[in-house]
Amino acid sequence: MSSRAAHRVAVLLGGPSAEREVSLSTGAQCAGALRGEGYEVIEIDAGQDLPARLAEAGPDAVFNALHGRWGEDGCVQGLLEWLRIPYTHSGVLASALAMDKARSKAAYHAAGLPTAPWLLAQAREVRSRHLMKPPYVVKPNNEGSSVGIYIVRPGDPPPALADGMPGIVMAEAYAPGRELTVTVLGDRALTVTDILTEGWYDYAAKYTPGGSRHMVPADLPDEVFDACLGHALHAHRILGCRGISRTDFRWDEGRGLAGLVLLETNTQPGMTPTSLSPEQAEAEGISFGALCRSLVEDASCDR
Repeated sequence: MSSRAAHRVAVLLGGPSAEREVSLSTGAQCAGALRGEGYEVIEIDAGQDLPARLAEAGPDAVFNALHGRWGEDGCVQGLLEWLRIPYTHSGVLASALAMDKARSKAAYHAAGLPTAPWLLAQAREVRSRHLMKPPYVVKPNNEGSSVGIYIVRPGDPPPALADGMPGIVMAEAYAPGRELTVTVLGDRALTVTDILTEGWYDYAAKYTPGGSRHMVPADLPDEVFDACLGHALHAHRILGCRGISRTDFRWDEGRGLAGLVLLETNTQPGMTPTSLSPEQAEAEGISFGALCRSLVEDASCDR
C-alpha cells in the first residue's frame, strides 16, 4: 500500500528517548516543510497514548521523526504495522537491526564491509579493566546522536561509565582520521560529507550551530569517495532500509582506501537545521520540502 495520495500526515516527534530534544527539532522542521508542500499536518508527541492519538487524528500516513529507542528501533514501526497506517523510513526488522550496533556490525562484516574490531561486555567489566588495548570507544549498543560515548586513550584508566549507562555496552577499537558520512535516499547514495570539528563529533558538535563545519561534497581521492557511496548503499540494502538512511565512516587518509572504516547506519537521520542529510540533499538539488515529500510519497505498510 503506497501513500502517494496522502493529504493528512501525522508527524511523530519527541517521545521518551534520550534523543527527545533532537526529535522535537527534526519533527518541527519536517512538519513545517510538509505544510509548505500542501499537506495537512498533525504533530503528535509520541507517548503511551499514541494509539489513541493516531485513531483520533486519522492520518493517511505517518512521518516518523522520532529518534532513539522506541521510535527508531522497530517498536513504533510495529505499532504502525498493527494499526495498518502507512509510515515513512525503515520497517520493523531494518530499524531494529540498524539500532542494534552489534548485530548491524555482524551484518556488515558478513557482507565484506570494513569495520573496526568490537565486543559487547558488561558495563561493570568495562569499568574495572581494559577489555581491549587503548585507544578504544565505549558506547551504548542501542542509542544514537553520540549519546553516552567514552573515548579511552593510551594511558587512561578504564572508563568511569555513568550509572545511567546500560548493563551491556559496546567497546570498539578507535578508528582515527576524518569523519565522513553518506545519505542514501531511495536507492541512490547522494554524496559524501567531510565533517570538520575541533574535537570529537559529539552531541554538541552535531546540534549546536557552528559546532562543526561540513564540506559537501568531500574533497577525497576518487576511490575513497566512490567506496563511501558504494558501502553506504550496500549497508542500506543489506540491513533492509527504506526511504532514507545515513551511514557514517572514519577514514585514516595515511592508509589510503584501507583506512576507511564503516561505523554505523542511521535509519532516522536528523532533519534539524544543522543536520547532514538535508544538507546533502540540497547539494544534489533536492529541496528540504521535496525531500520530506518524497518520504511521505514512499510511505507504506509491510516495509
